[in-house]
Formats: sequence, structure tokens, C-alpha cells
Amino acid sequence: MNKRTRGILFALLGGTLWGYSGTVGQYLFSQYEISSEWLTTVRMICAGILLLGFAFARRIPLSPVWRDRREAGRLLLFTVAGLMMVQLTYMKAIYYSNSATATALQFLGQTLVLAVTCLSVRRLPTGREWTAVLLAVGGVFLLSTGGNIHSLALSPQALLWGLGAAVSVMLYTLLPRKLIRSYGSIPITGFGMLIGGTVLCMLTRSWSALPVLDLKGWIYLGVIVFFGTAVAFTLYLQSVSDVGGVTASLLACSEPLAAAIITTVWLKTELVLTDYTAFGMIILMSVLLALPAKSKNVPQ
Repeated sequence: MNKRTRGILFALLGGTLWGYSGTVGQYLFSQYEISSEWLTTVRMICAGILLLGFAFARRIPLSPVWRDRREAGRLLLFTVAGLMMVQLTYMKAIYYSNSATATALQFLGQTLVLAVTCLSVRRLPTGREWTAVLLAVGGVFLLSTGGNIHSLALSPQALLWGLGAAVSVMLYTLLPRKLIRSYGSIPITGFGMLIGGTVLCMLTRSWSALPVLDLKGWIYLGVIVFFGTAVAFTLYLQSVSDVGGVTASLLACSEPLAAAIITTVWLKTELVLTDYTAFGMIILMSVLLALPAKSKNVPQ
């Protein structure tokens, strides 16, 4: 398997696992008295321990990133502004809406990735990219208003946290690329998860609101920690290293599709025609942006 093929497959699989774990998170919120802060803290700390333990067992070097102050600072910035915030804002958006809607709003971060990348190489978006941006804006409009400009179909909290998740996705995608190429995806993700979860725990005092879970609840929590966090984030960050931040973030269009299907089939969440139209517009946005670039000035 060549590097590009691996990157494409990892991005698609990582996105699917994210969509599934988001739906599992929605189930936990609906069935148990559990806070989004507590769930985010637990999933990050546990996933960080798992990844660093795996790296230690495989004798993957863990200390080099801390020997350079600039690199260590970049890792801490990625940890707090990217990794911690993308998980917290996403779970908060699910708490105030549902997995499918939160995932679609989060996925708008791909247009922000495009915008920042265009600015960095000093070029204007192509016609196809402008079309994708218009689809993204239209998708947000339908999700937030249901097609009626005089009312909000989403609560202000859901919209705010969802758009915050989009900004976090942009930071999460662009910040760690050099770090991953230098030190590998597993150490960077592991340290990011453990440190980010610890910081969030201190800020929110998550230990003061421990939920009561039965066996099923603990199993679902384990699914979120292992598959939806440790595995999914590692796959995605490796994809960023393999095919670039723009391409990887857009190939993860499997996430909103998986979230919409699983939410509807498993949790029986009621979605209306405008919701499905919005999901379709956002997925089409991703497809347009993920098509091979015709110009070498278009970043991948």
C-alpha cells in the first residue's frame, strides 16, 4: 500500500469512527446523567494512556519532542487549541442537538482549512472551491433555520458550539502536520490526549460530577475511548501526514454521512427534509474540495 492510498483509507476510516462515536455519545447523554465535560475528559485521558502505553511497548521514542522548546510549545498549542477544543466543542454540540447535526456543523471546518491554506500561498479560491463554500453556507443556513429565516431550528447553544467545533477542526488539522512528520502520529496524539484531558479536568473539575453507569454504559464509554478517540484520531493524524491537511480533512466526509445514518437508524432521531438536504450539501462540498487539483498551486 503506497503512502497516498494509506492516507486516503485512514481518513475515511477515521471519519467513520468519529461519526459512530458521536452517535454513541448522544446515546450516553440521553440515557445517563452525564456531562459533556466529564465525557470529554475521560475519553482524552484514557485514550492518551492507551496510546502512550502502546508506543512504550513498541519502543517508539517518546522524549524527543520535549527536547526542543519550540517543538514542545507547538505540541502544547496543538493540544489545547486543537485537540482539546475540538473534542469539547463537538461533544457540547451533540449535547445541545444530536450527533448528525453536530458532525455536519463541525465539518464546516474544512472550508476554514481551505481559507487559511489559500491565504498562506496567496491565491484566491478556484471556481469549484467557491461553489463548495456556497454549499457550506447554504448547509449551515438550512440546519440552523430549517429554511425559515424568521426562526431558528437549532438552539443558539447548539449553533455556537457547532461553529466552535468547526474552528477547532481547522486548528486541529493544520497545527500538528510538522510534528507528526518529525515524531510520528502516535506519540503526538498520545501526549495531546493525556495533557489536554488533564487540563480540561482541572478547568472543569470533572471529578466533582461523576455519573452512575451500568455495564452497558461502561461498554459504550470504552467504545468512545478506544475506537472513537485513540484509533480514530491516530488514523486521521497519520492521514494528515500522508496526504496533507486539506485532502485528509475533506476525505473524512465519511463522518457526517456515518453520523446521519447511525443516528437515524439506531437512535431513531427525527430528521426532516431540510436536515438531509443540508447534510447532502455539506458532503457535496467535501467531494468538490477533495477532487484532484488541476493546478500545482492548489494545496493538498
